[in-house]
Amino acid sequence: MSYQSRSGRMGQLVSIGTLNMPMISMTLILGLIGVMVLYSVAGGDFSPWAWRHATRLALGLILMYVIANLDLRTIFNFAYPIYAGIFILLIAVEIFGDTGMGAQRWLDLGFVTLQPSEFMRFALIMALARYYHTLHRDDVSRPTGLLAPIALIGLPALLVFAQPDLGTALMLAISGLGVVFLAGVSMRFFIAGIALAIAAVPVVWNYLFEYQKERVLVFLDPERDPLGAGYHIIQSKIGIGSGGFFGKGLAQGTQSQLKFLPERHTDFVFAIYAEELGFVGSLLLIFLFAVLIFLMFNIASQMRHRFSQLTISGFAFALSIYVIVNLAMVMGLAPVVGVPLPFISYGGTSLLAFMVGLGIILAMERQPMADLPK
Repeated sequence: MSYQSRSGRMGQLVSIGTLNMPMISMTLILGLIGVMVLYSVAGGDFSPWAWRHATRLALGLILMYVIANLDLRTIFNFAYPIYAGIFILLIAVEIFGDTGMGAQRWLDLGFVTLQPSEFMRFALIMALARYYHTLHRDDVSRPTGLLAPIALIGLPALLVFAQPDLGTALMLAISGLGVVFLAGVSMRFFIAGIALAIAAVPVVWNYLFEYQKERVLVFLDPERDPLGAGYHIIQSKIGIGSGGFFGKGLAQGTQSQLKFLPERHTDFVFAIYAEELGFVGSLLLIFLFAVLIFLMFNIASQMRHRFSQLTISGFAFALSIYVIVNLAMVMGLAPVVGVPLPFISYGGTSLLAFMVGLGIILAMERQPMADLPK
């Protein structure tokens, strides 16, 4: 088997064994844990979630390998077009998107239904990485150098916020700002931005939907509406706390088997995992995520191109934020914002988006000295 390189020469597909096997192994283990938990949530049945998650995991691994074979210059050249394409899909969601769970987030392409906001996270990171790759380091902290990043981050975040999807909009903005920070922008701009954000809270509050306001109020006082907006987090805490040290065992958790906890296969899947595998199992899962994130940052530190450094570290930062926010959310340490747990929660777009990101990292790792334009 072979692929056509950018220069026109035919090159052999890379051997899987030459890729970063520890990172691939961590990804596979986390994905299989997701299959196991979804099997358990369904009461020891692969239907309806586990088999679909397993199928998407297999497709994701194939996609990751295919992307790992891409020429780095191709990825660099397509960073802006990919961003523009997904931005157009976000606009299409506003016009033609399917509505579900009170939000217009999905786009039906006929053969597949996508949530473009999940792919925009990685498109944004690559677009910002390309921008800072070509920007002179002396211009990074100039006010004029911030105009493009603000637009790249703000426009899709506003579109996602309007769906309405406050959680994904915040994750998108934070992921983008993470790249801006890693690029070396002066801290005074972040301090000024935080001050501005705090000052804008009363204004933003008026534009929130009632259910979004209620989530914030319930976060401050879960007993405010124990049978309504506070029900999710109360039941989640019960599940996590009842798991004890070693857990109740697979398919033995009351929160899932008796269906006390809504969204137990998506946003609150960690509560079920903690109830059935306990404190020890939870620590193991967190350790696996930590290893994967460490491997990603380690790869970034070895890159010779600013584009690769910022893309990989941006992906690692985004993964970290998603894991932290999801765990904080299900433990009542953050408001419920609808953020899935990567590789574990049921959701094809989220899983495939992360697999695409990992494929890009693998492609960059094997081409640290590729010639990129300035």
